[in-house]
Amino acid sequence: MRFAVSYSTPAYGMDPERLVRFARRAEECGFEGLYVPEHVALYRGATFGGYEMPTDLPYGDPLELLGFVAASTERLLLGTAVLLLPYHHPVVLAKRLATLDVLSKGRMRLLTVGVGSLPGEARAVGVDFASRGRRTDEAIDILRLLWSGDRVSYSGEFFEFEDLSSFPHPLAPLPIHIGGSSRAAARRAGTRGDGYFPGGALSPAERAAQWELATSARYNLEYTRWGSIDLTPEAVASYGSQGVTRLVVTTPDLDELTQFAKRFHLP
Repeated sequence: MRFAVSYSTPAYGMDPERLVRFARRAEECGFEGLYVPEHVALYRGATFGGYEMPTDLPYGDPLELLGFVAASTERLLLGTAVLLLPYHHPVVLAKRLATLDVLSKGRMRLLTVGVGSLPGEARAVGVDFASRGRRTDEAIDILRLLWSGDRVSYSGEFFEFEDLSSFPHPLAPLPIHIGGSSRAAARRAGTRGDGYFPGGALSPAERAAQWELATSARYNLEYTRWGSIDLTPEAVASYGSQGVTRLVVTTPDLDELTQFAKRFHLP
């Protein structure tokens, strides 16, 4: 089992010194990587999990945050949970992600993308909310195409280009994990992803059904799940029996990171 941490700027704020302290402590403790979330913009009436989201939550740009983390650490892998893929133009995003991977010496390894859940956020960036799944599928294909080829062409429902090159390429093939809480996300993980990272509010039966759906299309997926900072070895063993390969925890308390690392003998 691998362990990573999440730094939630809506909860912990945007203080740069606090972010650096958190990232460096996570690296010192032996955590594999650090994830950050994304929302492009919020509005009154936007809800998540049945609760209205305050409009002043400080969601920083995830790739800018990860670049800052990369410059402050040496080994910590960089991740998003999740990057809202349909709200980014894939040609621009391919350049940004590849650049971050090269400058971090190959650490942009935990990219997790989702389709978004707020209709007003989609409208704000000119995206038809109903099309976001199809747009995401095209974007994934374009990212992989631009990262692996030269003078490539693409023609789809949303994007089209001819004889295009985008360098630098990532230092190694850049994994794309799929995040979400729907069976559509699970299917996407199996057909287009390198891993599945489902949301937290699912019943055990639904989780199992989604994982089976994902692995029916691809057997060697990574399986990432949210975990608690007070996890026990028994709980981790239970996750492992379900096929989980990585657990992501979070806490504002640096001492709790240290205690967790000692409990599980992180390297």
